Amino acid sequence: MPGGDPAAAGEGRAGARGAAPRRFAAAARRGRGPRVVSCAVLLAVAITAGSVAVGGGRDEGRAGTADVAPAAVAGVLGGGDLGAGIRSLQGHLRAQPRDFGGWATLGTAYVEQARTQGDPSRYPQAERALERSLALEPGNEQALAGQAALAAARHDFTGALAYADRALKQNPYSERALCSRIDALVELGRYEEAAGAAATADRRRPGVPVFTRYAYVRELRGDVRTAREVLQRALDSASSPADVAYVATALGQLAWNQGEYGTALTYYARALAADDDHLPALEGRARAQAASGDRAGAVETLEQIVVRSPLPGPLVALGELYEDRGTDGDRAKAHDQYALVDAWTALARSGGVDADLDTALAAADHGDAGEALRAARAEWDRRHSVHTADALAWALHVNGRDEEALPYARRATATGYRNAAFLYHRGMIEKATGHDRAAHGSLNAALELNPGFSPLGARAARAALKELEAAR
Repeated sequence: MPGGDPAAAGEGRAGARGAAPRRFAAAARRGRGPRVVSCAVLLAVAITAGSVAVGGGRDEGRAGTADVAPAAVAGVLGGGDLGAGIRSLQGHLRAQPRDFGGWATLGTAYVEQARTQGDPSRYPQAERALERSLALEPGNEQALAGQAALAAARHDFTGALAYADRALKQNPYSERALCSRIDALVELGRYEEAAGAAATADRRRPGVPVFTRYAYVRELRGDVRTAREVLQRALDSASSPADVAYVATALGQLAWNQGEYGTALTYYARALAADDDHLPALEGRARAQAASGDRAGAVETLEQIVVRSPLPGPLVALGELYEDRGTDGDRAKAHDQYALVDAWTALARSGGVDADLDTALAAADHGDAGEALRAARAEWDRRHSVHTADALAWALHVNGRDEEALPYARRATATGYRNAAFLYHRGMIEKATGHDRAAHGSLNAALELNPGFSPLGARAARAALKELEAAR
């Protein structure tokens, strides 16, 4: 069947959890070696990719535009057992293969499945399903909005913006397209436009998906108070367990970024009470545990997570904790985690994901400095976000080009975004360029904001501060 046979795609939850780690392990054995990726940046990207999918399940399109899928799969993207919903939708499409709306929903569901299972091989399946929808009904809004979500998940944010704009021309109230448009503008570094897009989306389709994006735009501009208020409003209005888990996790991450570990743990507990299987909340809880001094609990939680979902964020967090602990065999264990990060990057590329940002930071920390700079420049050519500015600054730094790095490090912190890793990178670059007073301020700010932002980074920041103070 053109566009992919629905009977051949989709796995049950248990099977997928076993299949993804096996694919990562095989790729790691074929990989080029360990690559350690910055926890903070990868987590930010992960949150953005996740928000693309979460916003997608509540817009059913305009009445009469497509055959209606069965009730069992009508809310396939809104929470619950995604695998079961996909299987039901596949059965529906076998019976009604010309339902272009069903194909669009299936494609977007595959995007969500790729995110939740850490399996980029789902993206080509999503692409085929969305193309099938467009072949049946050229230019239909549901498929265009799905393509926007797919492009964003693959880090093609220029493409995501174009697809979202095309969908919104047909239906200005498409929640999925409104949300993907915000995501794309954020990741392209067009923050003023993103703020306008968030305000427009809030007028047209107020609700949890829009509230969470509005909050992130405010956080990126340094307005943590408003971000917290908006997320709390989103949590208060959340009705499904999936929404409660998602928003509570976002509140936990916001608190963790500010070094408020007790508050973060409270929100992660709220998320896990709604969904005890919510991996981002488990990962966030592990980070907060580690920063609070419960390293053993953090390691145990992360070990459980990476068996089920070997994504870069938890892999790197676990590797850093192993390195920081430093007992017998921990270096080898950390090496194994970093090798799987490299495997994830390879699989992501095979699924059509632009992984240059990941590659830049990975190679800068534990790899080829020249490759780090190549990847960072390539990413900067595509988008000018604070995250790419930080990555390029750090890649230039490890190549000994600190005078070139400093303007990018300053740009990464210019919006007011309170990120300890960015401040740490800026401080180390300022130190290397002889701006000792500024370096002291940046490194102190990083540790005062979030002293547990990274076990290894925090250690390096403290060591650099001691050197600066000794030189006074």
